[in-house]
Amino acid sequence: METTAAGRPLTCLLTTWGVTRLALLLFVFKVFLFPGPDVTSDISVTYQGWYEVLSGGTFPAADVTWQYPPAAALAILSPGLLPFLDYASAFFVLAFLADLAVLMLLLNTGLRPGRSLRGAWMWVAGVPLLGPTVYSRYDVMVTAVAVAALVAGVRRPRMMGALTGLAVLLKVWPVLLLAGAVRRRAWGAAVVTVGALAALFALTMPGAFAFLTFQRDRGTEVESLGALALHVARQFGWQGRVLLNYGSLEFLGPYVGVVSDVALGLTAVTFGWLLLWRLTARRFAPQTLAEAAFTAVLLFTVTSRVISPQYLVWLIGLAAVCLCFRAGCMALPAVLVLAASFVTVLEFPVFFADVVTSSPLGVSLLFLRNGLLVAATIVAAVRLWRSTVPGAVPAPPAGQAARTSEPAVSP
Repeated sequence: METTAAGRPLTCLLTTWGVTRLALLLFVFKVFLFPGPDVTSDISVTYQGWYEVLSGGTFPAADVTWQYPPAAALAILSPGLLPFLDYASAFFVLAFLADLAVLMLLLNTGLRPGRSLRGAWMWVAGVPLLGPTVYSRYDVMVTAVAVAALVAGVRRPRMMGALTGLAVLLKVWPVLLLAGAVRRRAWGAAVVTVGALAALFALTMPGAFAFLTFQRDRGTEVESLGALALHVARQFGWQGRVLLNYGSLEFLGPYVGVVSDVALGLTAVTFGWLLLWRLTARRFAPQTLAEAAFTAVLLFTVTSRVISPQYLVWLIGLAAVCLCFRAGCMALPAVLVLAASFVTVLEFPVFFADVVTSSPLGVSLLFLRNGLLVAATIVAAVRLWRSTVPGAVPAPPAGQAARTSEPAVSP
């Protein structure tokens, strides 16, 4: 009887995952049509176009929409592993498998003594809130590698570093996973992995680092925090336009450069805060690695010139790892990210036309989504500081801290 009762939550979790993921597959395979513009077109048009170029042994250096580090080629080329499927179908299947891999990692972690299944539930519930966009971008694959790195981080710092290095060359943001790493082995393995892979790509495939120029020249995307000022200015006669620029819909016109510069300035400020925290933090528990990564990615997401819907996949994955620890303090920021994810699917793709035209509905959705992310960022930063910096008021844990065989880590 006790075994049956204990297995019910796990059965419910797996059933929920299966039902929600079946729904996502039905949407990306167009058995059912999701409201708004077709989010899968990037796979059949953009990604497949890159696949053709990459298959020839070179990067699409002449394409300004290619804004990814060199290992992203592995994700774009991966559908070739399933030659019996067309490109888009193979990509959706691989995205589904990456989703499953994250679930398995979180279950393996959450079922250990002193851990919790809340992290697995965060992933199961959060991903479908974003709609079919999740399986229509390669971010879910990057998130799988990032989650694997954090899960390995407490006991296997070298593996954590190697996985982080790979993730950095898939998409740059995972470098923030090292924010809370206190063991030199993790940093060393990350540096070696990045250096070795970067050299390999540079020597074997021309144009490996052309993406750096394209990223530098990006403007203010319509969904970003800074774009809210331009959306409001539109209501008072500002004559800026929204055009497809560097692969996303961005504002072009007077004062856009100022808004972009302010965003870059805020990013610099957040980096300064993160550095100050790292220099003053002294209490490093097993969950601190994940909580620092979650906070760092939140900080850099809300201050970015671009907040694409798929960025929420990163936050859901990192929040899920945090919630695997019973003694963690990131429950409230995780809930705020869940709420932001639901609003995100409303602003894109459901009411994206309203966002582009700065209608009252579109602007309201952006204010709500970005406000939730800002709130999550502030709460996460305060709680991270309180839980790690001597003299600060301790952050409230999610529940009574459970005994664990893993000791706190000293820097």
